[in-house]
Amino acid sequence: MAKQNWKPGNMLYPVPAVMVSCKKGDDRADIVTIAWAGTVCSDPAMVSISVRPERFSHDIIEQSGEFVINLVNEKLTYACDWCGVRSGRDHDKFKEMKLTEYKSDFMEAPAISESPVNIYCKVVKTERLGSHDMFIAEVVGVTVDDSYMDENGKFDLAATGLVAYSHGEYFSLGEKLGKFGYSVKKK
Repeated sequence: MAKQNWKPGNMLYPVPAVMVSCKKGDDRADIVTIAWAGTVCSDPAMVSISVRPERFSHDIIEQSGEFVINLVNEKLTYACDWCGVRSGRDHDKFKEMKLTEYKSDFMEAPAISESPVNIYCKVVKTERLGSHDMFIAEVVGVTVDDSYMDENGKFDLAATGLVAYSHGEYFSLGEKLGKFGYSVKKK
């Protein structure tokens, strides 16, 4: 098998496409599309997002100390892309994409009502890493769209139609291949 040598780059794809909503004081809320979001810790629940300092949302998150990660499903893909190529300096993204601000009890920053899962985050640390700053945050709450609850009261994440991002393209998630531990389960 032949291999090619390439310059260093981030090849951890696919990754989740998420829309991060944020708000500072009485200013209008903004949305930034993020492909670099991930789990940091499970106890306490912590996540990270990486944002370029020149992005409009960067200062909002830095000054407010909070943000909401809104998972993107197939219905939100167009808005996700649009919010990633337009600046909140020039556009009211909620209004122009006809998205609804959802006010929770967790924080001032609104979630996106149309998102099937909203993860409310409080920044605990900012790492300045070069092209991006990483906001490490504790998850202080989650809201889910109850239309995805099954007959047993369990949230059916697979039914939400989540989207992944890979090298400039959006993809729906494919069929289930197995579940955790299936490789060692006795047959």
